[in-house]
Amino acid sequence: MPHAQCPMPNAPCPMPNAQKLRDLMQQVGISSFKALSRAAGVSARQILRLRQGKLEQMRVDVLLKLSPVLQMTLNELIATFSTVELLQDKAAPTQELLEEIADLRKEYQRSQLQLEQQREILLQELQQSSLQLLESLLLQWPTAAQKAQENPQLAAVKIVPLVQKPLEKLLQAWGVKAIAPVGAELPYDPQMHELMEGTSQPGEIVKVRYTGYLQGEKLLYRAKVSPV
Repeated sequence: MPHAQCPMPNAPCPMPNAQKLRDLMQQVGISSFKALSRAAGVSARQILRLRQGKLEQMRVDVLLKLSPVLQMTLNELIATFSTVELLQDKAAPTQELLEEIADLRKEYQRSQLQLEQQREILLQELQQSSLQLLESLLLQWPTAAQKAQENPQLAAVKIVPLVQKPLEKLLQAWGVKAIAPVGAELPYDPQMHELMEGTSQPGEIVKVRYTGYLQGEKLLYRAKVSPV
């Protein structure tokens, strides 16, 4: 017979499967329904349905999560907690459930493959856009470095733009801005500045030794400063 509904809104609902579930939980070392909910990754509401004998109202993916935690096969879980009406014709519902499980597994595999493909595409796009921004550096830097090795007297000021301009383009494209240029003197802000030596109070003038960076409102690196 179907299980009776709660007679009153505030009255406790019957729990025909509560003790049966507790016995199974005890066998696998799970101490409470809350712990079972956490271990299986399902809501407490789903556990309540199982305790109330409402397995036929539960989704197959929920049953698939519960069965390994209780160390049971899906068929064993269904046979243990199904109502009498569901068990009258065992072949039909079991076959239907198996087909649904197969469909769910196929859909899961397709989703995983799509996510992996999307990650690969995004990574390739990021690499391609970064390489375009760094094109002049990639093409000219090896030659400039070789000339610097051949001629130690070559002024560094001639090589700096090869690195500086592509780097500035890349940072601009990613929304990254310097907190302050190297050598700048400005009021000390502990949120934005990191003292390399000595002490300073907020508002006292310090000198930037290494620039820091912001990406939008997010602080990436504090600027390293020293007292003036």
